[in-house]
Amino acid sequence: MDLVSIRIITNDVARLVSFYENATGVSATWATEDFAELSTPRGTLAIASTKTVPLFAPGSATPEDDRSVIIEFLVDDVDRVYGNLTESVTDFVNEPTTMPWGNRALLFRDPDGNLVNFFTPVTPEAIEKFAR
Repeated sequence: MDLVSIRIITNDVARLVSFYENATGVSATWATEDFAELSTPRGTLAIASTKTVPLFAPGSATPEDDRSVIIEFLVDDVDRVYGNLTESVTDFVNEPTTMPWGNRALLFRDPDGNLVNFFTPVTPEAIEKFAR
């Protein structure tokens, strides 16, 4: 088994795709106006319209309603990235902070309120864990 992607359901695909393209520097691939993907070497963030939900199960997902998932991106330098995001991110939950497990992490919310964590491993153990 292999985790392939995380999908966000939104009322405004274009707005959310634009936000993630700006925040990550990754260009989206659009399948339709209701579905786009931002792919990285480790996984894909899919962004889909509420119009796609009935294709799976009507009413099974609602946008702007999650408070339990954090979407995480490994970045080379979280402090530099934080500086680049200060004009486009309006809801920082915390500034870059070194976590007990060895990652320096930046937590913020996307325009739909989803939590996003950009992190950089800083301890030898964390660096080894994420070595490519």
